[in-house]
Amino acid sequence: MTMKGTITELRKITTDYSSKINLIPDKEFSAKPLPNKWSKKEVLGHLIDSAQNNLRRFICGQYEPTPPKIVYEQDHWVTSNGYEGIDSKNIILLWKLINEQIATVLENMPKGSYSKECDTSRDSVSLHSLEWLAQDYVKHLKHHLNQIIPNSFDITYL
Repeated sequence: MTMKGTITELRKITTDYSSKINLIPDKEFSAKPLPNKWSKKEVLGHLIDSAQNNLRRFICGQYEPTPPKIVYEQDHWVTSNGYEGIDSKNIILLWKLINEQIATVLENMPKGSYSKECDTSRDSVSLHSLEWLAQDYVKHLKHHLNQIIPNSFDITYL
């Protein structure tokens, strides 16, 4: 998929799913399937955390002289942000707004930056182009949206 296609898909998913997620009753949205598993609300919070880290990759990756190393510990982020205690509507709005911002950053990215790389591995070197990261970001988004609204996307994400 091209960067333009990735941006179009991200914008559509953001628009469609912010509305769909808003329809989930708060009790269902906040329910934890098991004590050690994330609620749908926390899954969306994880997507916000992922968006924040990827937004930084998409911006810093364009100008850093060497590929920046931007990693995050997802469980720590979800716990630190305390998503279970935040109003559901605010979490949904934050998710929508940060994804709209990512789409804007990707639209403003010069084509010459698509091949610039970012290191995403904690313990080794794992370089990925910004274009690949954008495509992977959308796949990751779909994977987790399937956890919030089952069978939304036909995707396998590892």
